[in-house]
Amino acid sequence: MALSEAVLTRWFEEHRTFLWGVCYRVTGSAADADDAVQETFIRALKHAPKELAEPRRWLVTVAVNASRDFLRRRKRQSYIGPWLPSPIETADDGPLPSYEPAAGAGHTFEGRYDLMESVSLAFLRALEALTPTQRAVLLLCDVFDYSAAEVAAALDLSEGNARTIHHRARHAMAAYDTRRTPPTAANRQRTSRVLERFLTLLGNADVPGIERMLSADIRAVTDGGGEFSASPYPIVGAARVAQFFVRLATSRPVGVRVRVIDLNGFPAALFEFDAAMGRRPPRLVLAVDLDTDGFIAGVWVVASSRKLTAVPSQN
Repeated sequence: MALSEAVLTRWFEEHRTFLWGVCYRVTGSAADADDAVQETFIRALKHAPKELAEPRRWLVTVAVNASRDFLRRRKRQSYIGPWLPSPIETADDGPLPSYEPAAGAGHTFEGRYDLMESVSLAFLRALEALTPTQRAVLLLCDVFDYSAAEVAAALDLSEGNARTIHHRARHAMAAYDTRRTPPTAANRQRTSRVLERFLTLLGNADVPGIERMLSADIRAVTDGGGEFSASPYPIVGAARVAQFFVRLATSRPVGVRVRVIDLNGFPAALFEFDAAMGRRPPRLVLAVDLDTDGFIAGVWVVASSRKLTAVPSQN
């Protein structure tokens, strides 16, 4: 017998935000997470058993598989320029982008990576090195603390295969693990100070000052999604990165509002422009990644309008 709409509605209300967080982590896209959650409940309406002792576990299985489908489709499609995750707002005094209520005795399903770190832009960027199945296995094991047997059941794998995939996924994340910077209060404050200084120097068109803030192997990545002008390749080197951003800033010197907001666990800058200018974006997000010495090791700019659907406008 098919699941009743009343039961489905209750499940939707109880588990939607949790499932959205799972789907966002798997896809790295807020828009795809929206679609994957909708697909999850469509599948639930058609295929869910009438009685389930743990509906969330069943829904997570469906959501992860729907998300893997979205991820596979994205990876098969050509993308113009570098791909970056879509940012989401994370307020200091609000819930996580996916609020995971405690499962008892204070346990929150957290594993090797905590919940906020697992939505950081650096973490989501690192996940791009994994296959869709590796990504799902790593997230279920190392964020949501699933056992190998539970992962195997969720993804229709043998337990041995799940363990092998998990091992390979962890190996692929080794470079991230050596430089990981979880969004602790200290790391957030440090990033905020550096970002504010960077924005001040950018407003003053101070190329030497910006260059002194950058690590020797700095990489800047801009994602316009083919919709807006963006560098088709990463920009590498302190001098080139400093000159690139000052040149951009001075090309649109007026009619811009800049606000520092909390995105994916860290402070980031939201730029919004009053007037259109060719293929320049009407708004963009700029985030920085720091090395252990406090220098800027990465600058990420997201301008694609589809990528910014989860970032509220100031207007």
